[in-house]
Amino acid sequence: MVDNGDEMMIDIAINSLFDAIGKDYASWRARGEYGSENDYGDMVDSLHIEEGRKYLKVVKQFGTQELVWGFIQKKDDKQFRAGDILKAASWAAPARNKARGNILDGDFSWVRWTGPEYL
Repeated sequence: MVDNGDEMMIDIAINSLFDAIGKDYASWRARGEYGSENDYGDMVDSLHIEEGRKYLKVVKQFGTQELVWGFIQKKDDKQFRAGDILKAASWAAPARNKARGNILDGDFSWVRWTGPEYL
């Protein structure tokens, strides 16, 4: 588990991440004729976190289907620091080639509703 002092910062940063994902989705939907005022809320409501030993998995729920949006590094290790966002390599594991951003930095320009940006 994340240290108690950092846990609150992580929770706030995750809420900001969910907000950025929701805004990107609503902006994308607004470009077409199918956008609605509920797009932001629907996307944010579809997101949840599943906690693992080393990572927090960000999951999107679409009907009965769940998709991995990405992973958040829980603690510093030799290659990544706490809060780093990693693309999903599979349902259970992140791609550990490079961090796409860090939720603790407060910059969410790299966030897309489909997942972290490609390299």
